[in-house]
Amino acid sequence: MTDDHAPAPDAAPGAPCNIAASLPRLAAERPDQVAMRCPGRDGLYRTALTYGELDTRSDAIAAGLARHGVGRGTRTVVMVRPTPEFFLLMFALFKAGAVPVLVDPGIDRRALRQCLDEAQPEAFVGVPLAMLARRLLGWARSARVRIGTGRRAWFADATLARVERAGAGAGAGAGAQLAATDADETAAILFTSGSTGVPKGVVYRHRHLVAQIAMMRTAFGIAPGGVDLPTFPPFALFDPALGLTSIIPDMDPTRPAQADPRKLLRAIERFGVDQLFGSPALMQVLAEHGAPLPTLRRVTSAGAPVPAEVVATMCELLPGDARFWTPYGATECLPVAVIEGRELIDLRPRTEQGAGTCVGRPVPPNEVRIIRIDDGAIERWSEELPIADGTVGEITVAGPTATDAYFNRDAQTRLAKIRERLPGGGERIVHRMGDLGYFDAEGRLWFCGRKSQRVVTAQGTLYTEQVEPVFNVHPAVRRTALVGIGASGAQRPVLCVEPLPDTPRSDHARITDALRRIGEGHAHAAQVEVFLFHPGFPVDIRHNAKIGREKLAAWAAARLRNVPARPASGRPR
Repeated sequence: MTDDHAPAPDAAPGAPCNIAASLPRLAAERPDQVAMRCPGRDGLYRTALTYGELDTRSDAIAAGLARHGVGRGTRTVVMVRPTPEFFLLMFALFKAGAVPVLVDPGIDRRALRQCLDEAQPEAFVGVPLAMLARRLLGWARSARVRIGTGRRAWFADATLARVERAGAGAGAGAGAQLAATDADETAAILFTSGSTGVPKGVVYRHRHLVAQIAMMRTAFGIAPGGVDLPTFPPFALFDPALGLTSIIPDMDPTRPAQADPRKLLRAIERFGVDQLFGSPALMQVLAEHGAPLPTLRRVTSAGAPVPAEVVATMCELLPGDARFWTPYGATECLPVAVIEGRELIDLRPRTEQGAGTCVGRPVPPNEVRIIRIDDGAIERWSEELPIADGTVGEITVAGPTATDAYFNRDAQTRLAKIRERLPGGGERIVHRMGDLGYFDAEGRLWFCGRKSQRVVTAQGTLYTEQVEPVFNVHPAVRRTALVGIGASGAQRPVLCVEPLPDTPRSDHARITDALRRIGEGHAHAAQVEVFLFHPGFPVDIRHNAKIGREKLAAWAAARLRNVPARPASGRPR
């Protein structure tokens, strides 16, 4: 059993448990090292913040926020673009012990309002457009403090610049504005992507963020002094704590599939970037562009499965000693497991034979266990829950980054968390990933799909990641999606097929026959009866890889409403 409350190995004795605690130390050790560079509206990198400036200015903002009543425990919505203001503000809030509330701007606007209402924020900091939307759409009405990032305080009590000026010089000195936060205090509320439902606010405690830094440092061998291009802004917050320099990319982080690879390559070359973090959609952009990446030594892609062909191409573009990591995890628990790209390529034939997708080995000190599939809540852990290796079940994780609650979502918390008693006394939280998978004989974890998206037929259960890759090998198929029509236990398996662009409709029948022949040779895929062609799958725009299977299931049900199922012995449709 692991001690999930153990401090980070590099934490100073008696220091607050806080992701910002390392900033005063780094500012003292290397005040002139650039912490981050940010592009302007013209794409030029004229703005840079050193560690000394990041520490001093975030101190000033923390002191200025205190004058507005924003301090320890204050839930504060942050709707600021990845500019210097975003990073200064976030470190100021962490230092103050306030609770940033981050909602991905890419989510549906109706869901966004629900998230903000659930968070019950006491403060709201946003760009002028966000301040206007808050006023017109009634966002975050509970916020008593409103601060804008523009030059003028439109619909706000003050501008962030005015807040910083008010706090300049107040309580100057190493760690002067660092609140004495403890491990279990709430550090942030981060809303999930909501790819399988309404986003939920994940409660991060300070120990979760500190543990994430320690685990990533160990898992990926990150040393201070590197230069990172983090294309997902929240991850850029880890860079200063890791002693890295962040180069904020010139792109819309909510639409990575639309990033201009030439701009990314110019930044990589100009600043000697040796580390890159991005979603699978961004990796696909770089892979399709096809330019070598000679300075990179570490590339990390998370958020959704990375297509095998993208992994293979990226490994070809990288130097021979570089590593392409694909960590597995979720907002509620990250990192869980990790696999390097070359091992993933070696295992690709097994994926195409219906084994699922290998996500690697657990990151220490996580304890990952597979339990029986159950859609209901499980209050207490018991030794009857785990199942044998090689058997598909739900993936669970106990470890220092496993969060313990959703904010104001008690029902969802009960469904996702299990309390486990520890032998020496006390208890810990076991997080249910909502993903299905199994361990192979070598101790590798294989992902088989989301629990909510499994298809339960009269003949057995089908899992998306054990079926779709079998059919995705067809050269005319861009991707497929398995959905079930009807009641669980008697569902009709349907494969939605998105062909490559410009595929003529006249080819659909020929492709269908070929897919049937492919499926006949596989235990899982052979059960698929129906093939439906879709012009373009609904996907999560942030990843361009998370398929909206729920929407596809409704579309398929409408298409098949008047088409009766054939007997099992008849020729499948």
